[in-house]
Amino acid sequence: MSRLAARTAPPAPPVAAPPSMDARPGATLTVTSAATAVALMTYTAPMVTLPDTAASLHTPLSAQAWLLNGTPLGLAALLLVAGSLADDYGRRRIFLSGTIALGITTALGALATSTWLFTLARVAQGAASAAILAASLGLLVHAYPAGPGRVRATGVWGAFVSGGIAVGPVLAGGVASLADWRWSYAVLGTAALAVAAFGPRALTESRAPRGGGRPDLAGSLTLGLALVALVAALTLGRDGWLRAPVASLLALSVLLITAFAAVERRTTSPMLDLRLLRQAPFLASSAGAFFTGFAVIALFSYLPTLLQQTLPLSAMSTAALLMIWSGTSFLVALQSRRLAGKVSPRHQLALGFVLHAAAVLTMLPAAASGPWPLLLPGLVVSGAGSGFLNAALPQLAVSSVPAERAAMGSGANNTARYIGSAAGVALMIAVSTSSGSPGHGARVALVVSAGLGVVGAVSVLLLRKRG
Repeated sequence: MSRLAARTAPPAPPVAAPPSMDARPGATLTVTSAATAVALMTYTAPMVTLPDTAASLHTPLSAQAWLLNGTPLGLAALLLVAGSLADDYGRRRIFLSGTIALGITTALGALATSTWLFTLARVAQGAASAAILAASLGLLVHAYPAGPGRVRATGVWGAFVSGGIAVGPVLAGGVASLADWRWSYAVLGTAALAVAAFGPRALTESRAPRGGGRPDLAGSLTLGLALVALVAALTLGRDGWLRAPVASLLALSVLLITAFAAVERRTTSPMLDLRLLRQAPFLASSAGAFFTGFAVIALFSYLPTLLQQTLPLSAMSTAALLMIWSGTSFLVALQSRRLAGKVSPRHQLALGFVLHAAAVLTMLPAAASGPWPLLLPGLVVSGAGSGFLNAALPQLAVSSVPAERAAMGSGANNTARYIGSAAGVALMIAVSTSSGSPGHGARVALVVSAGLGVVGAVSVLLLRKRG
């Protein structure tokens, strides 16, 4: 086959790779789900302690987005890189390295004395979490053959994404009410190291080397720098989109993404097979992940801070409210396997976005002035929508790529999710703080999130698989 034909041929359809005879499915699911939950707990910990953290680190309002966006930046920059490395050099190896690194970097976050030191620790936590999230689904695909078992496993894994989101703010808020906010990071770091201790015996190594290809160092470097530039521009844009630093970072991001595409077309072992961008299932997976971050995760990352300003509520009270949302998400994601064969993952995504959009609009009256019980129906319904999203995304991520590239598919999916999250957090802070009173700002943020949810639903519905 000519080089031109090799570049233009469509990617092979996903096929089920048989699990290794020595794989331990139950142990694999337990360890990967536990590590994923700890990674998400670390991600969400600052949601309810942002005012205390900002006060302790003397962080001005203009820089508070960095306290939330540090981890998404690390995640977005390295998820695709981590997924490609996991497929080529060992998913177990990358997973365990990420879990150990998460434990160390999270504990170091407790020692930060300035905004930038804390942000750097959060970026490092995101990079470590990228290795965990990208390798986890690859390990599950290796342990579970295609069919009901894999649907159940990815559903459970998605539920623990919701579970980590639920427990992280409660843990951080509970610890902050008893002691300093820093202790929550010490606890989470210890938890990550404890999970890492069980990994060597529970997990079986798997990889899908691409036959003599070298590591895609040029692709890793150009993509990583492009995403760092993009997230930095989105975060700095809150203070003005027409400023020279923002425009320069956006231009640099475009140039680096163009360079990344050129590199991927020429390398023999691309980190991302660009032909997938012509496949509707892969695009639906990526769009669903992006709008999950942009519309849903971004809102609930900053909403606790808004509620503390408008109602007002304590850190522990807002954590309890957030747990209603994320706890419902956990339960719905855990039960979503019952929809397998009845509702496609793409339609589950659309349902999740519609439920979120409708739910947050019901929260408009209470978000500004209370009483807080009026928030409960919206939190439950939005939580159900989030559960459908978290269950459908991992299924679509692994089914939209060849089975041997499962970790790459997971990395691409989660990259889109956390780029959306970083952009959305910057957007939510911008619209809520530029709208006069905190109450009016909270309402504007809810309306914007609802609108983005509708756009997400339409996007995944339009991306139909072409026969």
